[in-house]
Amino acid sequence: MQRRNFLRLTGLGAGGILLPQLPFARTVSAENLLDPGMDVMKKRQLANLALNAAKSSGASYADVRIARIINQFIITRENRVQSIVNSESFGMGVRVIANGTFGFASTSDVVPEKIPALVKEAVAIAMANSKFQKEPIVLAPVTAYGEVSWKTPVQKNAFEIPVKEKVAMLLNANAKALEKGADFIATSLFLVNEQKYFASTDGSYIDQDIHRLWPNFIVTVVDKKSGQFKTRDAFSSPVGQGFEYLDARAEDKIQSPGNIILYNKSYDLIEDATNAPEQARQMLTAKSVEPGKYDLVLEPSNLWLTIHESVGHPLELDRVLGYEANFAGTSFATLDKWKSGKFNYGSKHVNFFADKIQPGSLGAVGYDDDGVKTKRWDLVKDGILVNYQAIRDQVNILGEKESHGCCYAQSWNDVQFQRMANVSLAPGKERLTPEQMISGVKKGIYIVKDSSYSIDQQRYNFQFSGNLFYEIQNGKITGMLKDVAYQANTQEFWNSCVQVCDERDFRLNGSFFDGKGQPVQNNAVSHGAATARFDGVNVINTGRNV
Repeated sequence: MQRRNFLRLTGLGAGGILLPQLPFARTVSAENLLDPGMDVMKKRQLANLALNAAKSSGASYADVRIARIINQFIITRENRVQSIVNSESFGMGVRVIANGTFGFASTSDVVPEKIPALVKEAVAIAMANSKFQKEPIVLAPVTAYGEVSWKTPVQKNAFEIPVKEKVAMLLNANAKALEKGADFIATSLFLVNEQKYFASTDGSYIDQDIHRLWPNFIVTVVDKKSGQFKTRDAFSSPVGQGFEYLDARAEDKIQSPGNIILYNKSYDLIEDATNAPEQARQMLTAKSVEPGKYDLVLEPSNLWLTIHESVGHPLELDRVLGYEANFAGTSFATLDKWKSGKFNYGSKHVNFFADKIQPGSLGAVGYDDDGVKTKRWDLVKDGILVNYQAIRDQVNILGEKESHGCCYAQSWNDVQFQRMANVSLAPGKERLTPEQMISGVKKGIYIVKDSSYSIDQQRYNFQFSGNLFYEIQNGKITGMLKDVAYQANTQEFWNSCVQVCDERDFRLNGSFFDGKGQPVQNNAVSHGAATARFDGVNVINTGRNV
């Protein structure tokens, strides 16, 4: 993870490396990013042309997605701008069911005279694929919503903020970090706007305007004598918000154990960059951890990644069914475990829910790319596995009649498929603060922020690390540690959860670029949690050759 962070934030081509692979994307100037584009009435006319052509060509179902995807990535290092990438992509994708089989085709040339041929291509692909289809596609019913719209509740459109102001903010953060003793700092700002229009033969016409934002940095401090170095990542979260996320509010600052300032709902980039060098210096002289069993107190900025890898991915139904085996593996959480109704995914304190409506989350939308209204549902209840993440053509396998609403495609040129929803650990029901939790730990480690990790193909055996580590002895933090990673298997780990702080401590973190599928598509997803305690977890020393 740290190596990937280094490449991401300091490589000359970082912006281009991470840019979702949008075909026919064109680089545009910043001032042209806000062109009004095609109005909703025109989109409806084009969509109806495609839907009617699909019916005439023998399709039993069809949907159309017309999308404009805008990205802006700004990357700086120390006192200079390293990369500014503006891209825009516009096009139409048509998906059909013919002979019980999906077919898909897309184009960037969205004009009426080209649409009939596009639809015929999608139908022809479905007909050809039907020769190999063992069972016909069965779509769960969906409401005909008519004309509806949804947009991210943005207070400040980040694309309307001049690039000059954004660059000045990043360079100011760099300057503050350098003043406080950082040897290197790389900062970045990733912005995405998806303008998506969906229409289907089910009778829905859905217009959505989705915004995501991620400010980030990596500060590095070097010990000149030993040549050793340590890095401290930003305490920011990627969010489904506008530029108001960077208008730091005092009430959103959290004084956490270890005298660390963390953030919730808004973020102070300058303050965080100012504090980071001293914490990185402390990491250089920290005591190396003694391997053994520890009670872990995991802060949400660390726990989100463990949730993502050991809960979010293994509870994707397509992975459970083996559809992802060739690329991303399968899942230990097989259907027989769910059918038993008594599989202990975790302890009674563990409740996981999937959610596509969480305000401020990366995955928040009004409707998914199947045209299904989004919602929240349970995955693990009181420790027991109760459900998966599934879409219209999958939920019949679970005996359900309604899609979960977690279908997504990264662009108009990509076919939509099941993607991870926001998957979160529900806060505890009893009032409990992180300080109170730590006071009950005799021998433990408090871990902040994520770092490197490893997990097997079935999402079962794993190892996770962090960024900042604090030793706990007899209920008190006694100092900083380094070289820490914790090992377990998924079921063992979540069954070792003995406490979860209440909703006052619940915070979102997440992944801006979660890859899946062949060809790979990126999805943005948040994971919420409150600070949680796990007893008797195996900790190894990553700095020793053992």
